[in-house]
Amino acid sequence: MSPDALDHLPDIKRRELEHVVKVLFDTFDNATRTKLSDKRKAGRILKVILFGSYARGGWVEDRLSGYRSDYDILVVVSGHEFTDLQEYWSAADDTFVREYTLTHELKTPVSFIVHSLQDVNDQLARGRPFFSDIARDGIMLFEAEGHPLAKAKALSSEEIKAEAKGYYEQWMANAERRLETSGYLLSRAQNDQQWTKDVAFTLHQVTEALYHCILLVFTLYSPKSHRLSFLRAQAEGLDERLRNVWPDDKFARRCFAKLQRAYVEARYSAEYEITGAELTWLQERVSLLSDKAKQICEVKIAS
Repeated sequence: MSPDALDHLPDIKRRELEHVVKVLFDTFDNATRTKLSDKRKAGRILKVILFGSYARGGWVEDRLSGYRSDYDILVVVSGHEFTDLQEYWSAADDTFVREYTLTHELKTPVSFIVHSLQDVNDQLARGRPFFSDIARDGIMLFEAEGHPLAKAKALSSEEIKAEAKGYYEQWMANAERRLETSGYLLSRAQNDQQWTKDVAFTLHQVTEALYHCILLVFTLYSPKSHRLSFLRAQAEGLDERLRNVWPDDKFARRCFAKLQRAYVEARYSAEYEITGAELTWLQERVSLLSDKAKQICEVKIAS
C-alpha cells in the first residue's frame, strides 16, 4: 500500500482499518492452522482491498438518523475453498459485529466479502462493473507480491442495461410473489399463532430478494449472503433513499433483528418468538422497501 493511500482518512479510521486487517489475518490463520490437509494449511490471503465510500472519500456519518457508512472490504484468497464464510470467516464477522455493537472498540461497521484470485480475475475478464470499480478505485490495505489482478474488460452500456434488466425481472418477480404470500400468511397468523414463524421467514426471503435485486441492478453483483444487515448496508451505500426504510429506534431495531434471525430461527428454533404487532410493522416496512426498490431500479435501468 502506498504510504499516502489513506491520507484522506482521519487517524482513527486508519487505526481501525489496521485493526480490521489484523482480525482478518488472525481469523484466517486460526482457521487454517487446525486443518489436516497440507493444501488447506497452505491457504493464503493475497489481497485486502478497501473499496466503496471510504476508498472514494464519500463516507457518511449521520448522527441524526444513525446511518454510518461501512468499511467495505474485499479479501482475495489463494483458492476457492478458502472463501467458505462459515468455515473460515465467521469468527471475523462475529468479532466485527461485537466490537461495533457491544464493546464499541470499532466506531465503524465492517462489511467484507471473500473471493479467490481466480474468481476475481474471471469477473474482471467478464467486465463485471462491481469488480472493475474495485480494481480501479480500491485501496490495497495488503497485497502479496506476484499475484496481479487481470485487466478489466469494458462492457458497453447496452450490455450492462440488458443484464441489469434481466436481474430486475427475475428478482423483483421473486420478491413480489413472496410478498403476496406473506400477506396471506399474516392474515392467518391473526387467528393462529402457529403461523407467525412462517410469516417471519417469508418476510426475510422477500427482504433478501429485494436487496439482491438492487445490488444486481446497480452492480451486476450481489454477495452470497443471507445476512440482511450486510445486504442492507451494501444497498444503502448505493442509494440514500433506502436509508429511511428502517427507522433508528428501539422498536425498529428489535423488529429488524428478529427479521434477520428468522432465516434460521423461525424454521429451527422452538424459542423464536415474534408478536403480531411486530409482524404487521415488518410487513409495512418490507412493502415500503419493495416500492423503493422498484423505483430506484427502474430509474437505474432507464438511465
